[in-house]
Amino acid sequence: MSQSLLLHAPLAGWAALLEEAPDPVFASRMMGHGVVIDPVGGALVAPCAATVVKVHAARHAVTLRTAQGAEILLHIGIDTVALAGEGFTAHVQDGDRVELGQTLVSFDLDRLTQAARSLISPVLVTNPERFEVEILAADREVAAGEPLLRLTGRTAANSPAAETAPRASRQVQLTHPHGLHARPAGLIAAEARRWNAVSEMAIGDRRANAASSVSLMALGATAGDTIQIAAVGTDAETAVTALAATVARINAAPMAEAMAAPVRPGVASAGTSAEGVIQGVAAAPGLAIGPAWRLQLPEPPHEAAAGAPPEEAAILRQAIAAAAAGLEDRMKRLAGEGRGVVAAHLSLLQDPDLVGAAEQALGDGLSAGTAWRQAIDEAVRTLQGSKDARLAERALDLVDLERRVLWAIAGSSPDTPRPPPGAILLTDDLMPSDLAELEGAGLAGLCTVRGGPTSHVAVLAAAMGIPAVVAAGPAVQGLPDAGTLVLDGDAGRLEPNPAPDRIEAVEREIAARIRRDDFARAGAAEPAHLTDGARIEVLANLGSLADAESAVRNGADGCGLLRTEFLFLDRATPPSEAEQAQAYQAIAHALAGRPVVVRTLDVGGDKPAPYLDLPTEENPALGVRGVRVGLRRPALLREQLRAILSVQPEGQCRIMVPMVASVAELVAVRALLDAAAADLGRAAPTQLGVMVETPAAAATADLIAETADFISIGTNDLTQYALAMDRGNPALASEVDGMHPAILRLIRLAAEGAARFDRPVSVCGGLASDPAAVAILVGLGVGELSVTPSRVAATKALIRTLDMTACRTLAMLACDLTSAAAVRDLSAAAMA
Repeated sequence: MSQSLLLHAPLAGWAALLEEAPDPVFASRMMGHGVVIDPVGGALVAPCAATVVKVHAARHAVTLRTAQGAEILLHIGIDTVALAGEGFTAHVQDGDRVELGQTLVSFDLDRLTQAARSLISPVLVTNPERFEVEILAADREVAAGEPLLRLTGRTAANSPAAETAPRASRQVQLTHPHGLHARPAGLIAAEARRWNAVSEMAIGDRRANAASSVSLMALGATAGDTIQIAAVGTDAETAVTALAATVARINAAPMAEAMAAPVRPGVASAGTSAEGVIQGVAAAPGLAIGPAWRLQLPEPPHEAAAGAPPEEAAILRQAIAAAAAGLEDRMKRLAGEGRGVVAAHLSLLQDPDLVGAAEQALGDGLSAGTAWRQAIDEAVRTLQGSKDARLAERALDLVDLERRVLWAIAGSSPDTPRPPPGAILLTDDLMPSDLAELEGAGLAGLCTVRGGPTSHVAVLAAAMGIPAVVAAGPAVQGLPDAGTLVLDGDAGRLEPNPAPDRIEAVEREIAARIRRDDFARAGAAEPAHLTDGARIEVLANLGSLADAESAVRNGADGCGLLRTEFLFLDRATPPSEAEQAQAYQAIAHALAGRPVVVRTLDVGGDKPAPYLDLPTEENPALGVRGVRVGLRRPALLREQLRAILSVQPEGQCRIMVPMVASVAELVAVRALLDAAAADLGRAAPTQLGVMVETPAAAATADLIAETADFISIGTNDLTQYALAMDRGNPALASEVDGMHPAILRLIRLAAEGAARFDRPVSVCGGLASDPAAVAILVGLGVGELSVTPSRVAATKALIRTLDMTACRTLAMLACDLTSAAAVRDLSAAAMA
C-alpha cells in the first residue's frame, strides 16, 4: 500500500496516548497500537470505510477490517464486557459494509458512568506490524469524525513499492561457538524490530526474518558461517549497521555459557558403571545428598471450541500479555545468565512469526489455545529438525511458552507439587518455568534423562545454586522413588544407594564447603590482610548499578573497574553528558564513599557502537579501539570526562584510560581532563590511571608511571595480545590462559615499573578472580585485586591465609616455568 489510510475519531471526547489506558493489556500495546478517548457523547461511529468483522456479544466492542487490510478494534470503556450488553445498542452486524461516520453502536453514557470501571475507550490498530501508526491527535479534545490516526503500510522487501525504498546489505561472519541459539537470536530480533525497515538474514539460499527469534534459530547458523544481512525501508542502512554490530557483540560474548557447564573428558554420553553409578553431563556445580523425587505436572487445560476470530484474538493477546508480565516479574529477581534466559523467553513470546502463525490459525476458526499450540508445534518441529544439538534444546523453551500461555488462557496457574526437603529431582526433561516454580522449595539437586549442558534449565540451575546433571540416560527412569542419591554436579555423576561411608564423606565435604562460604561471608566487610599484616585491597568490577549494590553486599572495598560501555552500547545515539553523570552518581552513591575507578569508553574492536561510524577493519582487535577512539572523537571523550568529574563527593571517582600503548596517548588524555576540570571550575586534581592491556604498556610501565597516578592490569586483553591468541576463538579457549609464564613476567615488569614512582598496582582482569592466581599476583607486587562481586568474600578469605614471603617465592618459581599448566600445578600444590 503506497497511500496512507486516515482513521477519524469514532467518539467525541478527550484523546490521549494509549499508555494512559487504566489497563496494562491496552497500555502495554499487547492488543495493538493507537490512542484512547474519554467520551462525552453516546455514539460510536465508523472511523473509515470498512467491513464489520465482529460485533461483540456484549455490544461494547466492534472489530473492523479495511480494504487495505488494517484491523481496527473500537472498545467502549474498560471491563464493560461485564455489563453483558446493558446500556449498549448495536446498529450493525457481522459482515456489514460501513462508511465513514456511520453509527456502529449507541450507548447510555450515564449508565456506563455508574457501572463501568472506566469510560476510557481504546481505538486500536490490532495488526500494527503491517502499518506505521502516526498519531494525529492526543492530549486534547477531539470531535467525532476528526482525523485521529494515519496508517502507512510497511513496505515488504518483495513488494512493488520496495523497488524505490532505500536498501542496504552487509556480510558478517558468525564466530560464536554456539551459533544463533535463543539468546543471540533474541538480541538480533529485538534490534531488528527497533527500525523502520524489513530486515532478513541469509546463508546461501536459506533466509530468515531478522525480527523473528524462531526464524533466526531455524536458519541454523553456526560458527564460521557468513551471513548476508539485508534491509529495505526508511531505516535500511541504520538497521543493517545495527544488526551487524549486534552480531559482532554476539561473536565477542564471553564463553561463560560454554564454560559454565564443561563436559568432562571421557563423559560424552550417558552410561552406568559396574558400581551402578550413572554418568551424565555436568550442568551446574555442587554436591547433594537426598531422596529421589519425581515431578508430576498437570497439563494446562484449553478450550477447543472457538468463538469469533476477533474474540479469540483478544483472548490470545491478553494471555500473551499475562505470560509476558509473569516473565518480567521473574526477570526482576534474577541476574546474570539466569536473567538472560528469561529475556530470551520474552523475546520468543513477542516473536512476530510465532504470534503471526497463531493469529493466522485463528482465521481458520481455531480457538486461541488450539491456534497457539499449532504455532508452537510447527516451530518445535523446525528446531528439532536442526542438526545443531543446541538448537534442538531450544525447542523445549517453546514448549515452556506454550504451557505458560495456555495456563494464562485458562485464567489459572498450575498447582506445582512441592518436593520433600532436600530432595533430588529426577525427570525426563524439565522446562525453565517448572524449575523457576521450585525456587525456594528446598530442592537439593536435579538430574534429567535428556537435556544438555547449555540448555536454559542448566543455566537457571547454576544461577539458582542447584547442582545439576543432565543427559544421564534412561537408567535414571528405573531408580526407585525416595531412594537415597548422591549427585555430583562437578563431575556429572549420580550415585544410587551410596554406601554409608560414602554418604559420610560427601556430607563432610558439603559441610566444609558451607563453612568456607560462611566464614568468607562473615568477614567480607573487613579489610583483607596477609598474615604479616600487609593489606590487599579487594575491589569489584562493575557494569551497572545492580553490580554496585551487589559489590557492597559482598564486602567490596570499592570499584576497581567501572565499565562505562553499559551506557554507550545497544543504542542509536550516544548518551548525553547529563545521562552519564546521573548514572555515575548513582553508582558512586551506592558505593557509599568507596573509591570508584571509572574506565573511559572502551569501544571498537569487539564492542562496536554504530553511531561512531568507525571504519571497517581487517583486524579490529588491532585497530581503532579503546583510547584511540576517544582521541579520534575528542568531543565525546570531553563529555565523558566532565560527567565523571561532576560526581560528588569530589575525588571519589578516579579515571582510567583503556588500551594505552604509549605515554603520548596518556598525555593527550591528561590535557583533555585538565580542560574539562577547568570547564567545571575544579581545582583539585583528579587521579588519572592507565589500564595495562598491551605488551607495549607493560614493557614501558616505568615511563607511563611517571605520568599516571596508578596502573591497573587488564589480564584478558594482555593475554590475547601477548600470546597472539584471540580470546574469543573457541579452538584456542583452553590455551588462552593468563597463568602463562609470559603473562606473569609482563605483570611483574609492569609492577616493577610502577614501583619506581610508588604508584599503586591493581589487576582488574579475569585473573584476579581466579583463586589459583591470587597468591602469585600478590607475590608479583600487585596490591589491589578487582574481582567479580560474587568473588569478593572468598578472595578476602583466601588473602588472609597468605604470607608475603611465601607469595614472592611462589611468584618467582611460577615465572621460571614453561607453561600455564605447570604454573597451575605449582599453585595447586602450594595452596594445598
